[in-house]
Amino acid sequence: MEEEKGELVQSLIDAVNQIAPIGDYRCAVKKEFCNLSRRLKLLTPMFEEIGESKEQIPEEIVKELVSLKEALISAKELLRLGREGSKIYLVLERDQIMRKFHEVTARVEQALSGITYEDLDISDEVKEQVELVLAQFRRAKGRVDAADVELYEYLLSLYNKSSDAAADPDGLRRLVEKLQLVGVAELTQESLALHEMVSASGGDSGETFEKMSNLLNKIKDFVQTENPNLDAFAREKNLPPSSSGQVTTDGDHKTPVIPDDFRCPISLELMKDPVIVSTGQTYERSCIEKWLEQGHGTCPKTQQTLSSCALTPNYVLRSLIAQWCEANGIEPPKRPSSSQPNKTTSACSPAERTKIEILLRKLASCSPEDQRMAAGEIRLLAKRNADNRVAIAEAGAIPLLVALLSTPDSRTQEHAVTALLNLSICEDNKGSIMSFGAVPGIVQVLKKGSMEARENAAAALFSLSVVDENKVTIGASGAIPLLVTLLSEGTQRGKKDAATALFNLCIYQGNKGKAVRAGVVPTLMRLLTEPGGGMVDEALAILAILSSHPEGKSGIGAAEAVPVLVDVIGNGSPRNKENAAAVLVHLCAGDQQHLAEAQELGVMGPLLDLAQNGTDRGKRKAAQLLERMSRFIEQQKLGQAQAEAHAQSETQHPQPPSVAYAIDR
Repeated sequence: MEEEKGELVQSLIDAVNQIAPIGDYRCAVKKEFCNLSRRLKLLTPMFEEIGESKEQIPEEIVKELVSLKEALISAKELLRLGREGSKIYLVLERDQIMRKFHEVTARVEQALSGITYEDLDISDEVKEQVELVLAQFRRAKGRVDAADVELYEYLLSLYNKSSDAAADPDGLRRLVEKLQLVGVAELTQESLALHEMVSASGGDSGETFEKMSNLLNKIKDFVQTENPNLDAFAREKNLPPSSSGQVTTDGDHKTPVIPDDFRCPISLELMKDPVIVSTGQTYERSCIEKWLEQGHGTCPKTQQTLSSCALTPNYVLRSLIAQWCEANGIEPPKRPSSSQPNKTTSACSPAERTKIEILLRKLASCSPEDQRMAAGEIRLLAKRNADNRVAIAEAGAIPLLVALLSTPDSRTQEHAVTALLNLSICEDNKGSIMSFGAVPGIVQVLKKGSMEARENAAAALFSLSVVDENKVTIGASGAIPLLVTLLSEGTQRGKKDAATALFNLCIYQGNKGKAVRAGVVPTLMRLLTEPGGGMVDEALAILAILSSHPEGKSGIGAAEAVPVLVDVIGNGSPRNKENAAAVLVHLCAGDQQHLAEAQELGVMGPLLDLAQNGTDRGKRKAAQLLERMSRFIEQQKLGQAQAEAHAQSETQHPQPPSVAYAIDR
């Protein structure tokens, strides 16, 4: 039950975390999207406190939380529609969009209303916040903000006109300004969004598509007339209907229609030199280079911010395009000779590159055997040398390996996570692995994979967390409790991998409390005192980091660590003496009980030795402790002297019996 509760709560947190970054809404009901997103983000503290609570959740509340999770998933899809959808589509389909808003709002409000918060172990502050959110959802459920009626009616009139009917220039100008379709970037994004939305609708890709395409073309023609210098690639003609492998007819001549995946999302032409950007989308190199040169820092298709401007050749797709061309009697597109060289290149030979391309085709196949074999080969190649690690990443292996992290085949999963670990040794690959969304998959392997896969998943998280911003992402992914579990029950190598990952993650202050709440301190104390366990160095290093955090200090104190720390200061290695002293410094700060205990255990002698012969840091920590001990001993002596003086005073000047009698009475 505890594991099921944890999974449910984590899925709720994950859903809100996926909603949080969605923004830059494109449609006329932008306010509604912003309000929905803001309210849902306010529920995170409740989920976190439920997850941290040790009390069991009543079954009826679990059902409401499951309903809430389903509502959050629907809300996430709706918000993505608001960010990625066509502005034209969203305005024309405003009634349908508002119905979806009302449905999602009602589902969230119903689930929140069904929870009895008195039965949950959450703080009063969080209860008040949830009640506020619930009140906002109740008000929103029955309210409809006035939409831009003029925008809707004018767009609808254009939509219903024939394609060759003239449009009012003043009306078009107002329309372009309100929709903010005035430049290259906006028109390109609208083209992509409209094409994808209509294609994905599945219900009406004929007349609806044609009318919306005609409407967009009128807008493009008007913008081009107003601004003759508009870049040419923003003036593409009608977008072709989505199809794959079908043919169009031109008289008696049949021309194969280019599959959508082979078209550049910007130019809509067959790609000659496909490259992958950091969001995982593929574009024709010349088109995306032009986009970046114009100062854009986002992915044209998803509008996500690019974590880097690196362009990775998509060798697998290039090979598939060549095969399709050969099968359809078309001359394969030639790669432009003027393309800029990729910034990161390897010294692999053409034969080695060919081998990698073959392996990647098998990796992308539907054959479990081919996938397992290819992942194993890539794992070994990535282990061998730095050139291979660069070449494998250049070839586009990372997103394919990330996809295999969720495969049911445990051996393939193990190969995939280990290959990513080996690739992450190359600093340039760390950003790509993160941007392709590898962390949730690695965490899943850490949770349910084989022991070897779990060990390598922990090592991969350590490697990725070397980059500071990745510490935050990994810490929020639910990895820390799983690393604590591996630290407790893993093999010797697994414990070391988990310890190094935890050490690195806990350098970030926000992860320390997570580790303490996950029970890392008792596990570390057990490893510290385990005869022949071989984990003393790692355990002390992590305790030294955690002791600077209030929860860490409290947890270490409660674990009765002082005797163990005093023993290490007296008998440990130089580095372990240093870390033990660092922990004791934090424990004794403002805590006379720990100071007294350390003094009784004879810490003064080992501290004096450490202050003279320890490492530089060890000397500093020993000096701090000696100063505190000296003050404490002086206070003890002063207190004892005052007590003795008071006792002597009482003996010399006994209290008169009558006064004593009066007081007693």
